[in-house]
Amino acid sequence: MSDLFKNSTGYKRLDAYILMNIVQLETLVFCRRFLSAKNDPCGRQFDQMAQAARSGVKNLTEGSERLATSAQTALKLIDVAKASLCELRDDYLTWLLDKNLPPWRKDSPEAVAIYAIHLDHADYGEDVNHDLAVHIIAQRRRFAPWFGDGNREQSSAVESNRSANAIECDRLQSKTSADVVFANAMLILISRAIMMLDRILRRRGEEFVKEGGFSERMTAARVEEKRSFRRPVDDDAPKCPKCGADMRLRHGKTGDFWGCTGYPSCRGTKPVEG
Repeated sequence: MSDLFKNSTGYKRLDAYILMNIVQLETLVFCRRFLSAKNDPCGRQFDQMAQAARSGVKNLTEGSERLATSAQTALKLIDVAKASLCELRDDYLTWLLDKNLPPWRKDSPEAVAIYAIHLDHADYGEDVNHDLAVHIIAQRRRFAPWFGDGNREQSSAVESNRSANAIECDRLQSKTSADVVFANAMLILISRAIMMLDRILRRRGEEFVKEGGFSERMTAARVEEKRSFRRPVDDDAPKCPKCGADMRLRHGKTGDFWGCTGYPSCRGTKPVEG
């Protein structure tokens, strides 16, 4: 029974989840800064980009939560999260193509500098939501120079890595428009997030093949439960402390224990000594 419900809360510590939150937040910044009544008169691009970024985060969240009871649904939702990021990636690519510009090559100095920015390990206390928000804010600051927001406070981590990150960014922004740098940087962050989701999908798929889904685990648990009632009573089995009937060795979440043979009428239990 201990493996019947899979733990689904660990997704808040995933680099993919943190990075996708950063992608959503920076997409909102991009849309507010560079989309206007002139190039987006109906606000449709703003809405589509914001929704695609949001869909990525929320579908990863819902998919991870559904792992407890439905691996199939979870995999579908995580795949939707990936598809939403792919849609958002194409929006940034189109932004560059509209300016007759290709995205940065992966081996370009700019791309190498951004790929070199790694996220810190997520270490949360009891107040997970508060600690999660603090962690996202801190990790977001690592990429701040590439998004040209001079009003955003720079963290010590960014300052200490200035030779590899901010200096390269300053050099580039001195000769390239801010929206082009922003779009290229977002393409890299989104590509990283997509690769992370690919790994999650492969790992969850392999777990499903090996362990099955919720229905299979539930059936196996029920079969084991029934089998435990058909086991013979041991010669040294104790008597039930509630009704005095014989007890039978059973297995539960915390290990083996003695259970009354009169179950479910009597729910007497006793720990296994020794």
